[in-house]
Amino acid sequence: MKTTERLQIRPGAANLEKFSATLQELASHDRQVVVVCSDSRGSGKLIPFGKQFPEQLVEVGIAEQNLVGIAAGLASCGKNVFAVSPACFLTARSFEQIKNDVAYSDNPVNLIGISAGVSYGALGSTHHSLHDFAALRAVNNLTIVAPADNYETEMAIRQAADLASPVYLRFGKKAMPFLSDTPDFQLGKGRTIRAGTDAVILATGETVYPSLLAAIRLEQQYQWQVGVISMHTIKPLDEDLLEEVGKRYPAVLTVEEHSIYGGLGEACAAFFMQRGHRPRFKIMGIPDEYTVTGSQKEIFEHYGISESGIAKALVHLLH
Repeated sequence: MKTTERLQIRPGAANLEKFSATLQELASHDRQVVVVCSDSRGSGKLIPFGKQFPEQLVEVGIAEQNLVGIAAGLASCGKNVFAVSPACFLTARSFEQIKNDVAYSDNPVNLIGISAGVSYGALGSTHHSLHDFAALRAVNNLTIVAPADNYETEMAIRQAADLASPVYLRFGKKAMPFLSDTPDFQLGKGRTIRAGTDAVILATGETVYPSLLAAIRLEQQYQWQVGVISMHTIKPLDEDLLEEVGKRYPAVLTVEEHSIYGGLGEACAAFFMQRGHRPRFKIMGIPDEYTVTGSQKEIFEHYGISESGIAKALVHLLH
């Protein structure tokens, strides 16, 4: 029997597909919902949206800086804007526009980074967005979110659409299972996927699922109770939850599809140090190098961001 069958985890679609479906539903009730994309309606799963709402989609071509500027202008006129573009280009090429036109000008644009992390696989480091958390965490007035499954994706889009401030949401390409049926999603608040006592994994985005599988493996092998928390909101961090984690768990592992510099791990480490918590602690992510060439799965396995790799890292941390 497969592990997912033992866990009774329901299969799901790619988070991008859930994003598109949710956006279509929102647009059907609100003519102010507008999508701006940079020749990315195919990769962003927006072709159905464009067919259903052709007057609510603006195509700017491969011009990401223009995309963000136009989105900011539309938001300033009262539109509920979703600016969709590959995460690697949206957050690097358009950084100045995000900083000034969106965040500094307080325009409530929903910035949607698609094919994030290493989703582009063999296209290589030029197309990987392993910098986006680090860069955007330094920008004031910007919420940063990486949903773990379809449920978190739908809730994040609905809640972001209601915010009066800008949000960056990051999505990968692979199909993601529903990790929990507990209706407890709130932007800015971590979501407990699995309770534990011996250690906890703080993961975000598509790394939450292999973290959950690693926790199950360690229970089967060592009878360890390892908690798993989806830290879907990178900024603002759920400081109340991290305070509880710092007091409760002797060991903490963070896992992210991002550089080990400037992301979830360093944000959590800074919090624990400043609050006086000293758990055994390790950051898992992509090291400071150009990534190996391969699919997302192959890259994950190479860097240990897999069920076996995460389990191995926790064994070393707890021993």
